[in-house]
Amino acid sequence: MDVAAQTELEIVTVKLTRRFGDLAAVAEVSITVERGEIFGLIGSNGAGKSTLVKMLTTLLPPSSGQASVAGYDIVREASAVRRHIGYVPQLLSADGSLTGYENMLLSARLYAVPGRERKIRIAEALHALGLADAADRLVQHYSGGMIRRLEIAQSMLHRPSIMFMDEPTVGLDPLARDQVWGHVRALRKDFGMTILLTTHYLDEADSLCDRIAVMSRGRVVACDTPDALKASVGPEATLDEAFIKITGSDLGTTSEGDFSETRRERRSEVRLG
Repeated sequence: MDVAAQTELEIVTVKLTRRFGDLAAVAEVSITVERGEIFGLIGSNGAGKSTLVKMLTTLLPPSSGQASVAGYDIVREASAVRRHIGYVPQLLSADGSLTGYENMLLSARLYAVPGRERKIRIAEALHALGLADAADRLVQHYSGGMIRRLEIAQSMLHRPSIMFMDEPTVGLDPLARDQVWGHVRALRKDFGMTILLTTHYLDEADSLCDRIAVMSRGRVVACDTPDALKASVGPEATLDEAFIKITGSDLGTTSEGDFSETRRERRSEVRLG
């Protein structure tokens, strides 16, 4: 099956698998994500969410199976995939010793944004994420929510059609999370982006996502709209209750901190999977 030929879908995977020795971190995952959709991956630590995202963003080769992103095969056409995606990683990517603007300028160069367009695109992205007034401040003095918004702004400088976000609100307080949610919705509304995100927060998945894939032990064990997943448990069920019924476990939460705390929090999340 030529998954790259399915141009009406932005992301297609067919039995996508990644093994580390005898461990199948991702096992025969088959999903599709439509253009303009906000698609969520939820699951406990070690469920395989981040490994799946790393394969789809060409950072990790699959052991078997197929996948296409933006119509390009993730193995044969990896460079084309990278031109069409933005990636907000779980691990802290902003440099605390630089200002917000300097971080943006570095990203513009890495993304090969033409020199004559850099200033305009940086200004637009900073304004879109509500960081224009903080552009000249060192990022080490940003809050966790501001750092995440900066990372989102960096990832959209080359105007990708698809955005991958790995735990976009990890370590943020409720107000900061709400702000990031608003910006995620704006990326779709204002820029027409397709968004795939992973999250530990089930209220986040319920509020943001058109559809959700539930992962457990490397496999997708359920995939549907939030309402359908809840209805599978009962008329008054929450997504938390649906998740527990489907996987037999629940998820934890975290709170926001400063630059150092954000870095520690995200490193811990990465170690746990």
